[in-house]
Amino acid sequence: MSKRYTVVWWGLLAALVIAAAVPSVPWEAIAASGGTQSEPVLIIDAGHGGADGGAIAADGTPESEINLDIALRVEALAHFCGVRTEMTRRTRDIDYPADAQTLSQMKKWDQNERLRLINSLPDAVLLSIHQNNYPATSPCGIQVFYNGMTGSDAFAVLLQGNLTASLCPDNRRVAEVADEGIYLMRRSEHPAALVECGFLSNPAELEKLESDGYRTQLAVVMVASWLQYIRGTEI
Repeated sequence: MSKRYTVVWWGLLAALVIAAAVPSVPWEAIAASGGTQSEPVLIIDAGHGGADGGAIAADGTPESEINLDIALRVEALAHFCGVRTEMTRRTRDIDYPADAQTLSQMKKWDQNERLRLINSLPDAVLLSIHQNNYPATSPCGIQVFYNGMTGSDAFAVLLQGNLTASLCPDNRRVAEVADEGIYLMRRSEHPAALVECGFLSNPAELEKLESDGYRTQLAVVMVASWLQYIRGTEI
C-alpha cells in the first residue's frame, strides 16, 4: 500500500478510535442523533444544487452532483464517529418558491435559506464542499478557504494539511482567506471552511473525483480532520 493511502486509512482508524473513546454515548444514540450534545455541530454544505449545477466538467458531469455525493459520505462517516451534523441540502433537486422564476432568483433564495439554517444553529462550524474549474487543463490540487471567524483558520489549515498529505502530496496550494464574493463564507456567523476538492477541468483529477473510492477518501480525511480539530488530537 502506498504512503498516501496508508495515511488515509490511519486517519480513519484514528477517527474511529477517538469516537469510541467518547464516554457514556451508546452507539444506538449516535445512530439516532448523529453525536453528542457537548460538541459543535458540523454543518455540511454541498455546494450548488437544483437549477445551479455549478461548474460543468468536459464530460458533462455537474459539480453539484459530486459535491452532494461527497457531502453525504461525510455525513454518514461523521454519524458513525458520533459527530453532530446538519446538511444544507440532501437532494439533487431544490423545491424553490413560486416567485423564484429566474436562475438568479433561485440561487439567491437558496443561498438565503442555507444562511438562515447556518446562522440559526448555535455552536456550529460550516464545512462547504466544492469543485474547482479553470479554462486550462493543467491546474490541479485541493485547496481550502476560510472566513474571518475565530477558529476558521485553524480548521482550514488542518484540512489543507491532512488532505494534501493523504491525497495529493505534490500539491503546493495552501489554505487561504475566502474571497468576499463567496456569500455563505462572508455572511456565516460561525467559523467556516470551504474545500475545493479538485479541478473538474483537469482530466486526471476529474477521473479521480468521479470514482467512489476517491470520494470516500476525501470524506474520511475531512471527518478525521474535524475530530482532530474539536478534540485536540493528533491524526
